[in-house]
Amino acid sequence: MNAGPMGSATPAGAPRWATTSAGDDADTRPVELSALGEHVSLCRRSGGRFGALQRGAQAVHGVVAARFVTTLAVVVVLIDALLFVF
Repeated sequence: MNAGPMGSATPAGAPRWATTSAGDDADTRPVELSALGEHVSLCRRSGGRFGALQRGAQAVHGVVAARFVTTLAVVVVLIDALLFVF
């Protein structure tokens, strides 16, 4: 294993990502695109049986967490409407 930045260890075959161009062209190289494509494919396959359900739940959580007060107000209004009807 190689020591990465700040002492973190990375496996020898792991892709190395850089977020700066460090004086080079900022264009993406074909090797980087290939590695990214392999990484995305691996992530999609590792989702397992409930991967889509988990991604959907994470998306809903993101919306609700970002708009907590609004979501809470909508829930209260819906409960009040249900109680008024019954």
